[in-house]
Amino acid sequence: MTPVVTAEEMRALERVAIEEIGLPAFTLMETAGRGVAQAILELEPEIAGPVAVVCGPGNNGGDGFVIARVLRQHGVDATAYLAVRRAQVTGVAAAHLAVLEKSGGVVRELVSPLGELGEAIEGAALVVDALFGTGLARPIEGHLADVVARMNAAPLRVAVDIPSGLDTDTGRTLGVTVRADHTVTMAALKPALVGAPGFASCGEVSVVDIGVPNALIAATSRASVTQPDDLVIPWHGELAYKTARGHVLVIGGAPGMRGAGRLAAIAALRAGAGVVTLAAAGDVTGPDAVMTRSLTGPLGALLDGKAAVVIGPGLGRSAEAAGWIAEVLASGVPAVFDADALNALTPAALAAAAGPIVITPHPGEAARLLGSTAAAIEADRLAAARELAARTKAVAVLKGARTVICDGTLGDDHCLVNPTGTADLATAGSGDVLAGAIGGLLAQGLAALDAARTGVFVHGIAGTEHTGNLIASDLPELIGRMLRVLVES
Repeated sequence: MTPVVTAEEMRALERVAIEEIGLPAFTLMETAGRGVAQAILELEPEIAGPVAVVCGPGNNGGDGFVIARVLRQHGVDATAYLAVRRAQVTGVAAAHLAVLEKSGGVVRELVSPLGELGEAIEGAALVVDALFGTGLARPIEGHLADVVARMNAAPLRVAVDIPSGLDTDTGRTLGVTVRADHTVTMAALKPALVGAPGFASCGEVSVVDIGVPNALIAATSRASVTQPDDLVIPWHGELAYKTARGHVLVIGGAPGMRGAGRLAAIAALRAGAGVVTLAAAGDVTGPDAVMTRSLTGPLGALLDGKAAVVIGPGLGRSAEAAGWIAEVLASGVPAVFDADALNALTPAALAAAAGPIVITPHPGEAARLLGSTAAAIEADRLAAARELAARTKAVAVLKGARTVICDGTLGDDHCLVNPTGTADLATAGSGDVLAGAIGGLLAQGLAALDAARTGVFVHGIAGTEHTGNLIASDLPELIGRMLRVLVES
């Protein structure tokens, strides 16, 4: 897992580096700026300039002064553009501004209207955004918004630490934001760089080592990005048989929504489950490899011998459906609750489940569970996932761009941000496939958190492997293929 730290956590790490490890603030800024400059030279090895390094008054601007100086040392025509009055630059940033000028660098002060200097920024071969970084606490507007507009008009943009205008911890845009082609961040990833909606403004992201120990970063962070090495992939020996790979019961696919149940069922098989039974009211049909049961009353013995249950895809909201949900909650069988099953439950009811559960809400369903709105959920997805997990005592999978996973049984509110997936997954039935895949992994003995993390990651990869317009029925086979690739890699 790759650690992710908030703005406050990063400030705490820098304080430790300065006060306890003994790295002076001037040295930290020098190291950071040099790291970004080196990254730029590697990204654009042929660049000669002009490069416009747009600097603000704080530490981000100080990094920019170092970047301009180092680029000039490598023969690049780099100019620093100061977006505030010189008197506003203080402390270590002011010291690096002085070093830049004493070494022959040029600092041009941006005033309103921007005029020729604005045109120079627009016309630069590369703009370096060293305006605000993680320190921004208010919307960018007025003169500074004009500066950002000129930066966004340039053909290539590299952001220092985080694109100016993004809220570091939520990824929300504060007024306007720089749209970066590449972001070089200091010491560790930040929530806005890896989560929605901020990641869409960051381009490719890389991390510069500034001397803060990795062990300290890992101990400080409360979130991380899932990596392939973190996945748990079931593997069955040569003597495996179908029931040893687990029997999944999928309850869903009511009349008018039959496809949802079928998608979940075939996904459970493709994820490696040995047997899948699809159960719903009325005449139930399924793929050839899926057994079916018509439900006319309580589940009863149908739950016996099942390794996992997936309930909710196309379930409907009948009184019978509510009874089936209650039976699954009380059964102790590991279960995935999705879609209509979530709409019939409260956090307290989920927290009372007799067995391990995974919930897979989209923002609207999460909002109903938390008594909130979808907009509020999307405004801070990490916080929403933590609250869902804490209140339901479940593994909460908050779906969407950069799905967030939090395990409510651990008590440490650590979040996993999933890095895979594309907008092609925003299609009807995609969530049903995800629920089925997680259920299939649960049936093979994976812990709830491992099943969720692996299922979400592989579901996202599958979404990138299809050529043309993706539909949900394309996904199960792709998931099976990706699991095979991962287990053999």
